[in-house]
Amino acid sequence: MDRRRLLTGSGASAAALALPATAAPLGDYGLDATLLGVRPGTDDQTAPLQRAIDRAARSRVPLLFSPGLYRAGNLKLPAGAQLLGVRGATRLALTRGPSLLSSEGADSITLSGLTLEGGDVALPQKMGLVSLTAAKGLRISDCTVVKANGNAIALTGCDGDVSRNTITGAADNALFCIDSNGLVINGNTIRGAGNGGIRVWQSVKRHDGSVVSDNIIEDIEARGGGTGQNGNAINAFRAADVIVRNNMIRRCAFTAVRGNGANNIQIIGNNCAVMKETAMYAEFDFEGAIVADNVIDTAENGIAITNFNNGGRLSTVHGNLIRNVGVRRPDNPPEGAGLGISVEAETAVTGNTIETAPNIAIRAGWGPYLRNVAISGNVVRNAGYGIAVSVVHGAGDAAITGNVLIGARLGAIVGMEWTKTVTGDLVKDGAGSYPQLTIANNQAR
Repeated sequence: MDRRRLLTGSGASAAALALPATAAPLGDYGLDATLLGVRPGTDDQTAPLQRAIDRAARSRVPLLFSPGLYRAGNLKLPAGAQLLGVRGATRLALTRGPSLLSSEGADSITLSGLTLEGGDVALPQKMGLVSLTAAKGLRISDCTVVKANGNAIALTGCDGDVSRNTITGAADNALFCIDSNGLVINGNTIRGAGNGGIRVWQSVKRHDGSVVSDNIIEDIEARGGGTGQNGNAINAFRAADVIVRNNMIRRCAFTAVRGNGANNIQIIGNNCAVMKETAMYAEFDFEGAIVADNVIDTAENGIAITNFNNGGRLSTVHGNLIRNVGVRRPDNPPEGAGLGISVEAETAVTGNTIETAPNIAIRAGWGPYLRNVAISGNVVRNAGYGIAVSVVHGAGDAAITGNVLIGARLGAIVGMEWTKTVTGDLVKDGAGSYPQLTIANNQAR
């Protein structure tokens, strides 16, 4: 060793010797919780755990957990709290509520490598097993959350990253985020939630900017009932500028991706199967939606861009593959099941492929709610009606061009007044007395 290294090493040794006997050693990555008096086992560890969390946070160093079961409740996370466990081996189990871990206005919180267990302890409706409010620079990663008796993770007014977690058996929602500012929700696995997978909500209509990507979401129920507010894998409500991409979604009581009043939502490249209602929605008072390059296999309906009567408008529906739509609730079959794509206003429907839609493959307009719709370059195989366009008094313009329609047994392109067919096949007959329609260069057989 040279002289400089020798002196440095001697100084560090002297400093270590000078530490009081009660100080916990600082390891390579942080403070060891066991050496701060936290003991795994059957006893409630709330008090020693809270002291350890506070001490590590004051020093802005991680608190390190050894493998084992730590029983606690109502732990508060101050700014800078970093709880790091051994993935799959460090377990924190809730003994009393209203949450296992919570914070208010704390920045730079990190949870990693922890298994968080809810058990039978009921959680308040808007809280979660993890409940964080106004957390800036949040990081929750590589954690497992099991059997939360309510919401698993509830985030209010937070930004940061929630990635690579596994959430199973949440009684309400797996991840409930409200008033977020650009959350990244990536690579999580969610299985078996009582009412929702991922909810991205705003309390009023405004920018959100969250990105929900590459998650696996399965078996979402609708225990709370209703007509669509529950039972969705991903739901954006009033939250503008949200991107939902490349998620794998299976078996939902209602919808894979539902945007409600969510301006400028992008729903791109998701793979969805076995939806008991419409697989993808942009609905109510939204302006701006892109629904592109998704795969939908087996759903009651495919894609709905709807509620022009409430201001829902302005979208593109492009490059989606939709197959096997039809009744998925035989005990209470809804009127109109078996639709591939349904749109109403300022929408381009291009380059989609739809196979096996027993009702209508593509529907343009509902009653008078039709304006400025273009349907071109789509491929339809095996449908009831290939394309149905509203021709009631007051319905607006539509251009239907260059589509390939094979096996539409009831008609390739027809005009409808709500559910009643009032024209012949417009591929053969032309637009006729409907000057608001342009129908050209379609191939049907």
